[in-house]
Order: sequence, then structure tokens, then C-alpha cells
Amino acid sequence: MIAVIDYGMGNLHSVQKALEFVGAKVFVTQNADEIKQAQKLVLPGVGAMQQAMERLNYLGLVDVIKEAVNQNKPFLGICLGLQLLFQESQEGGQVKGLGIIPGSVKKLSNLKVPHIGWNQIKKINPECPLFKDIPEGAFFYFCHSYYVEPKDLIWIATQTEYATNFASSICGNNIFGVQFHPEKSHILGLKVLENFVRL
Repeated sequence: MIAVIDYGMGNLHSVQKALEFVGAKVFVTQNADEIKQAQKLVLPGVGAMQQAMERLNYLGLVDVIKEAVNQNKPFLGICLGLQLLFQESQEGGQVKGLGIIPGSVKKLSNLKVPHIGWNQIKKINPECPLFKDIPEGAFFYFCHSYYVEPKDLIWIATQTEYATNFASSICGNNIFGVQFHPEKSHILGLKVLENFVRL
């Protein structure tokens, strides 16, 4: 069973339907006990990091998420859900994240933001199971103004170019995160979700 965490800021219906399409048993919840019972977790998100952290704290889900990650449950963060994994963000000043991955979230500069539309992923880490059978240069759908910058480059699973090369996904042990929206990225996006389901 996969729990899609509902903290009021995610494209939950699309993520749920996409996961179900690739064969997952999914439930959407903001209940801590239900999240603890899930075998895998997905944290989607659209919006600002400060508001997201306020919602997660209000619902008592911060420690629940950290505990699940420490128990080696497969975890997938999508868009804002990826950014929340990091220690801090420049968005809205200096906002503290979940602190699961060392590093920060920074604003895209020098080009029009948000970065919206189709763009390529490059330099795919062949050891990341999330991108099994995904070709180099594949296109995915993005919508964001900030990007993650891990302190340790070993976390980076793919890169994407938009004025600069930024980490468009991360991968490490049981933790995965994508800046793009797999649920909006057609066949290849579904393949990424299928790879996560099959872990």
C-alpha cells in the first residue's frame, strides 16, 4: 500500500490516479497512524515551502515522515515534495525544511520564472532504479521557480538545463525525489511511477 500524504497543497487526485494506473494500491491520507502503516510514501506538493511546513507541523506529520524514512520505507517527493526534503529554502526568506537531505533550495535566476513546460533530463544516474528504462534526454513536465542543491553531489540522479544545470531529481537508498511532475508527463512519467511502485 502506498500512502499519498495530504497536507492540503498537492495535486493529489492526479498523483493517485497515475499510481493506480501503473498498478499500485493507493490511499490519500493526512492521518498519522495510516501513514505509519503504509509500505511506501508519496509526498506531492504545489506552492510555497513555508506554508507547506506549517501545514505538516499543524497535522503532526513531520516526525511521522522522518520516522518512515528512517525505517527505510521507499519515499517519493514530487515537486514541492522534493524541496521539502532539504534543510532550508530561500523562498520567503530562510525557511527550514524537513532536513532529511543536507542542502538547500534556491531560486532560479536569469530566466523567466516559473520554469513551466517540457524539458529534458540528462546525466541519468544508471544506479537509480527510478529511471530504469528511461532514455537520456527524455522530456518531462516542469512547473517551479526554485530548485534543490544537495551538499553532496552523490544525491543527484538527473540534471536539467534552464539557464543553469540544476538537479531535477535525487536518489539515495530509499529516498527519491523529482522536480518535474511525473503524473503530468505522459508515458515516461508513468514509467517513473511504475519503477517506484515496483521497488
